[in-house]
Amino acid sequence: MEAALGLLRRMPPKQSETALSALLSLLPQHSSDLLSQVDLPLQVLRDAESRKDFILCEYNRDADSYRSPWSNKYHPPLEDALYPSSELRKLEVEANDIFAIYRDQYYEGGISSVYMWEDDNEGFVACFLIKKDGSKSGHGRRGCLEEGAWDAIHVIQVGPEEEEMAQYCLTSTIMLSLTTDDEPSGKFGLSGSIRRQMKMELAVAEGHLCNMGRMIEELEGKLRNSLDQVYFGKTREMVCTLRPPAEIVQMRLPDS
Repeated sequence: MEAALGLLRRMPPKQSETALSALLSLLPQHSSDLLSQVDLPLQVLRDAESRKDFILCEYNRDADSYRSPWSNKYHPPLEDALYPSSELRKLEVEANDIFAIYRDQYYEGGISSVYMWEDDNEGFVACFLIKKDGSKSGHGRRGCLEEGAWDAIHVIQVGPEEEEMAQYCLTSTIMLSLTTDDEPSGKFGLSGSIRRQMKMELAVAEGHLCNMGRMIEELEGKLRNSLDQVYFGKTREMVCTLRPPAEIVQMRLPDS
């Protein structure tokens, strides 16, 4: 099981679904563990009633149907489906409206969805999702890649309130893939994923959404910096070593 998870962590996000399918056929006894611990690139579905797109994941799925955060209905329709309580649904609606503003300010477009449900510890769990298509034909602005996708998954476990304090455990996963194909640089592809966790105990005086929003903003900023240093920084270093710019080559050449 550990070897299978290690292999999936090293697979490019575009190939993770194929790799997971192969591992499920090899390790059917671990299918539930693999499906619960492996994050796949996010998919999108259209809510005809609200005329808005929403993101599909394991957290809004029941059988083969997915719940829309906009209309609170399953697509396709499902009898005896699971729904959040009325109080939690109200918080979910508010979170979707606020997170859409966050998405537009940080990502300049894309699609976001927030889902919430009760857990067994008298608290609740919230899942914040963002999908940004950075290709030339994708949604959002400044699309300049041949292919490009940014998938962000933030899952927060919120414990029960005790003395106006609550425990928060945030697990964030970022999956990035991009491909360029133009005359100056040729065809180039880069993909990978990164996951981090943050735990905090915070006062609930300002509300859960304020606390969760600050945690997501802080951890996502750290993940973006890590991706920039690890993926782009190392790639830039390797490319400049193998194919140094012309001005550096001239500096290295001895005088004739």
